[in-house]
Amino acid sequence: MLVRLRQEVQEVPRGLRPPSPPLADDAVRLDPLASRYVPDFERLLEDPDVVRNTRVPSSPPPDFASSWIARYADGWQDGSRAGFAILSHEAVFLGFGGVVDLDLDAAQGEIGYVVAPEARGRGVASRAVRLITGWALDELGLERVELHIDPDNTASIRVAERCAYIREGVLRSLHFKEGFRGDTVIYSLLRTDPR
Repeated sequence: MLVRLRQEVQEVPRGLRPPSPPLADDAVRLDPLASRYVPDFERLLEDPDVVRNTRVPSSPPPDFASSWIARYADGWQDGSRAGFAILSHEAVFLGFGGVVDLDLDAAQGEIGYVVAPEARGRGVASRAVRLITGWALDELGLERVELHIDPDNTASIRVAERCAYIREGVLRSLHFKEGFRGDTVIYSLLRTDPR
């Protein structure tokens, strides 16, 4: 069944503005990525779980953290992605979250996140995903957001379920990294779904 969305024809700005006020709840706040977070991202690259469960290469080049952040700075400008540092209210770095693949014309995007090892098990990922999801659906006007998760990453699967995402299924051999292929579980949330 195909559903055609009726939309008013208007010029869609390509650049994105960071949320104002900033996204926050009673435990975390999200700050648009900037070069000041390079040392924090360099520490994330040292974590084997980050390398295993993300698109980060197993042997990142020395400038990988700065280029990772720069892609999000460019993404804010061209409307292709929106990245945030996840911080405590005391400005302690807890991780990264963002719309890692954004298609404004199709009104959809993929959300990704990484939590620093010392912040895991405290609900940081769920809080960040809820904030980013709400912003993406309500402020950016997306109709669909997805989470792409390795089937063995049970912590991320729990985050998806806690955040009311619906498991759609497994795309076999979708993920390709360093000569290896792997399955990907797709979770989604539509603007019309209960949150």
